[in-house]
Amino acid sequence: MVNVLVDISERANRVLAIVKAKYGLRTKAEAIEKMADEYEEDLLEPELRPEFIEEMKKLEKEKHKAIPVKDFAKRYGLK
Repeated sequence: MVNVLVDISERANRVLAIVKAKYGLRTKAEAIEKMADEYEEDLLEPELRPEFIEEMKKLEKEKHKAIPVKDFAKRYGLK
């Protein structure tokens, strides 16, 4: 856990209070954590999310059956 002392505007403080009340959180630190979790989904590209990396590692370990393709462009409608 990281401890941080920050100066925020009165408006930001009110927003944190609203988030805290809306989700029944005990502290404003929990409200900041909730906001970070919500924005993570919007801001991070899927390939940067830890869940995506774990999923790709699992898929990488699985055995895959190759699908022979003679003419890639024709198979996928590129011609």
